[in-house]
Amino acid sequence: MATVATDHYRAYAPRPFTRAERDSTTILFGGLHWRIERILQAVLEGSGYRAQILPVATKADLLTGRETADIGQCCPTSFTTGNLVNFLKKESKQIGVEEVNKKYVYLTAGSCGACRFGQYHASYELALRNTGLERFRMFLMAQDNLDQNMGDGLDLNLPMTLGCLWGIFCTDLIQDLEYQVRPYEVLPGQTEAVVKESIEYLYQVFRERPALSPKKSVLWHLTTPYFTRAMREVRKKFAEIEVDRLRVKPKVKITGEFYLQTVEGDPNYNIHRWLEAEGAEVYPAAITIWMDYLLRLGLQRFEDYSGIEKHARLKLGLGRAAQGIYRLTVNRLRRAMGNLPHETPSQFELRRLAAPYFHRNLDGGEGDMLVGKTLWSYHKKKAHMICELSPYSCMPNTMSIGAMAGVIGKYPEILYAPLEIKGDAEVHALSRCQMILTEAKKRAQREFDEALERTGLTADDVRAYLQAHPEMKKATYLIPHDGTAAGTAAKLVLHVAKRMGKS
Repeated sequence: MATVATDHYRAYAPRPFTRAERDSTTILFGGLHWRIERILQAVLEGSGYRAQILPVATKADLLTGRETADIGQCCPTSFTTGNLVNFLKKESKQIGVEEVNKKYVYLTAGSCGACRFGQYHASYELALRNTGLERFRMFLMAQDNLDQNMGDGLDLNLPMTLGCLWGIFCTDLIQDLEYQVRPYEVLPGQTEAVVKESIEYLYQVFRERPALSPKKSVLWHLTTPYFTRAMREVRKKFAEIEVDRLRVKPKVKITGEFYLQTVEGDPNYNIHRWLEAEGAEVYPAAITIWMDYLLRLGLQRFEDYSGIEKHARLKLGLGRAAQGIYRLTVNRLRRAMGNLPHETPSQFELRRLAAPYFHRNLDGGEGDMLVGKTLWSYHKKKAHMICELSPYSCMPNTMSIGAMAGVIGKYPEILYAPLEIKGDAEVHALSRCQMILTEAKKRAQREFDEALERTGLTADDVRAYLQAHPEMKKATYLIPHDGTAAGTAAKLVLHVAKRMGKS
């Protein structure tokens, strides 16, 4: 009887990236928003590497990802896989496949576990093999450690890691302020120009960081005024923007799966700009908060094992000290921006708010933080509406949406728009969002009218006061948040009334 010889499965193992190749090989990366990608490029180049940002993923990339990899993968995988494949195919036509294999390596994030995020490497490998690029080198970084042997060509040392971390801190703050300012700018396009100028300025700041040993680098990053000075310069650039904050707009908080809430473009139907075009003010999701959540999640194990596992209490104490330093550093940079960007919520408060609805140890996706952020925004009047972006059929986010059913049952007044993103069902998702946004607009207008009624002012009274105090029309003028109103226009009315001595 004839037998068929079959090859055993072998996990993808790229050729190492050697130090000798560093000057001739470019590191490709992408998948975040353009501000942080530009600063990460500065950090890599300042560390002696060649780095190139992949273009923003498009619907054409989605189709390529579905064609060349597993059709059952979630849309973030399809977008990022297709994005890489299309870039490499284009380069291969110009310089040939062998030159592409030599000239580029790809660096991306990964994970482990049942979530499809843990299978990214398999999807990338399948796509590369199906397009004749199986010898292309791709390196995956897990969230907690390096997943593959990259070789000595890429040294992810402490100074470079700290540079990336501080880059996230700074660009999160700039993005937050950008979205607060742009809906109210008097001169259209001015905010975007200032942001681009600010990011290019920070590109030079991060590229020219001093080269230090790991120990000195930690101390320097924690104590230097280098970055706070830079953020003050950014604030000065924003101060040139004139705003009209009496435009009544609903504030929409973005939450959801990490990639979809972070990226700006086709992968999430360009939801940030779409909401602005529909008359909303967007409250974007910060990478800083997601990283704070990962830190809190790691510390929970030591909480649970205190008194059982040796040194668990000591590790918990050290971890909480690190978390405190993390938050202090972010707040220090935020102060340099005049406390204008939104504050970072306490992870322990988010956990407490979510506890009745979602167990803290269910850690897929954003876990209990997704529920906690919704309740935090509601109770503290941070937004009129929550827009949650989830990949179609994503298990962790499906669990969070299920928990939100209990939240809405108790607080039916929460305006919550869970959007399942497929990548090619834009009309359905945005029409669903638009229905809830209509209610948010009504709520914002009602809040503004009530603020005028409570203070005895008219919109003309407030505008006249702003005309007499032109410093209040600057984008960098801080309007306090006292927890009684979510909308910018309503908060401005309350603030003007207080300055005028009206209760």
